[in-house]
Amino acid sequence: MQWSLSEEQTAYRKALHDWLGDVAPAAVVRSWLDSGDPTEFTRRLRADGWSGVGVAEDVGGQGGGMVELALTAEELARHTAPSAAWLATVLALPALEGHPQALARAIGGTGAALAVSAESVISDFRPLAVDAAGRVSGAVSRVLAAGEVGCLVVPVAAGSATALHLVDPAGPGVRITPRSLLDRSRSVADVALDGAPSEPLAGPGGDGRAGAAELLAAAARAAVLVAADSLGASERMLDLAVAYSLQRRQFGAPIGSFQTVKHAAATILVGVEAARSVVYFAAASVQNGDPQAIAHAAADSALTMHGAIGYTWEHDLQLFYKRAKLDEFLCGSPTAWNKILANHLLPAI
Repeated sequence: MQWSLSEEQTAYRKALHDWLGDVAPAAVVRSWLDSGDPTEFTRRLRADGWSGVGVAEDVGGQGGGMVELALTAEELARHTAPSAAWLATVLALPALEGHPQALARAIGGTGAALAVSAESVISDFRPLAVDAAGRVSGAVSRVLAAGEVGCLVVPVAAGSATALHLVDPAGPGVRITPRSLLDRSRSVADVALDGAPSEPLAGPGGDGRAGAAELLAAAARAAVLVAADSLGASERMLDLAVAYSLQRRQFGAPIGSFQTVKHAAATILVGVEAARSVVYFAAASVQNGDPQAIAHAAADSALTMHGAIGYTWEHDLQLFYKRAKLDEFLCGSPTAWNKILANHLLPAI
């Protein structure tokens, strides 16, 4: 299956690509990563309206759906742009649909994050404890962008069900402890809550409380968008590998002329193109509520084509390699997603 974008989606992709080329060239991205402070990029992303893509216009967004969000994830990865706050906010949006004020704050300024471990499938997360006064207690390790956003969406136990509560990360009873990652383009932090005040979230349309359905929607989004990120990183690694194979010479000839290297590049290209069709079919399926929505794609590495230089700090390949390695386990390991795929594909016995 070959996926084709609409004219509007192609135009959107080019506009974002050009904007990132102006705002986030390699040297500038490296300065953000070296400082460990992505605030400038996040501010520009929001100020120029990109954070509103995938959100309905009637609630303050720019319109578009999951395909546009997947295109955004792919392009952010192609430029190895700091994107933890963007991804965390996009994953939290289904939980905020019944809370217009929090939704507007999330897409317009502060961002939001689901207080679940970045290593786990979102819908499988065990909820925290909440008392009758709405005070939440518990700890969650390695929460995506927890140190960058102004709102935490916390799954809490509501009897045998799960509810979602809003918590201010700067409020009383909240401790945020940043952690270091090998991939410096994303961030995680440990979240500890000790009687933190919270506000319950309503479900979409204000009917009932937000809970398990919104977490399942966030998990499906995560599967698609992490795969799209992997696709973008893979595309860029392929570009770098091909360019380097035409520069590096052995035995008096560019290594790109060697059959083994050509085969390696062709293998990566086939993987990239196959992943593209899967990613965008999955994005459209999630948008339409299709039961085939669960999908995941992994990035191939071009490291062997670079040799030892690909590991070096000075070469850009290491930025994308590390990003792709984190994607492999972000929002659920391959083993966890294989189990989900099996449950969806195999009939109940």
